[in-house]
Amino acid sequence: MTSFLPADAAHVATLRHYARAAGVAMLLSIVFGFLGEMYLPGRIIVSGDAGATAANIRDNPTLFRLTFASYLVEGICDVALLVFFYILLKPVNRQLALLSAFFGVVSMVTFAIAQSSFFAASLILRETGGMTAFTTEQREALALLAIRISSMIALLFMCMYGIASMIRGYLIARSGYLPRIIGILLVIGGAGFFLRSITYLIAPSLSSPLLLLPMALAGIPLMAWLLLRGLDGRDTPSLGGTR
Repeated sequence: MTSFLPADAAHVATLRHYARAAGVAMLLSIVFGFLGEMYLPGRIIVSGDAGATAANIRDNPTLFRLTFASYLVEGICDVALLVFFYILLKPVNRQLALLSAFFGVVSMVTFAIAQSSFFAASLILRETGGMTAFTTEQREALALLAIRISSMIALLFMCMYGIASMIRGYLIARSGYLPRIIGILLVIGGAGFFLRSITYLIAPSLSSPLLLLPMALAGIPLMAWLLLRGLDGRDTPSLGGTR
């Protein structure tokens, strides 16, 4: 385990603020991620039924926009987390902390592209210029296709988030001021995201949503630790760490 020189009180207090901020951002990301990725889409999307899905979008425009807004809040929180974790983990290894942040940025940009496709479904169903060239059934099919493309883009590039998480977990495990077991669990969770994406690409029959479950076993305890405990002041590193 890496050892660090004791930090002065100001540095310790600053890092603890970042740790608590990361905990709050993780909590919001989890809550709005659940709403935007699981609960609200389930009330709109009817698998394999373009007509029913289109009807839900037309009849519940506010619900559809809330779904997208939930995605947006989750994305904002995740971008903030990239900065918070870079600051918290750069004393362990600045280069790896930066690499994790860059993989996270790529993941978030891809996330934004995917959700733009999701939002496009509502535009396709509107009576906007050019869309009158398509029949109602064609627009409904195109709207469902846009939603499916959104899910596919997110799934294919989930590997970027997985790589970022594996590096972050490695740094946490080595830190000495965050629980080693949580770092190990985060490496496993990141590997699950990576494998979910890669198997979807090269071996779809092996790509199971169950591969995503280990991330919850790491993310929820990490969030709770950051919110309730923060950092261990005995081993908290200096903000100026460059290892």
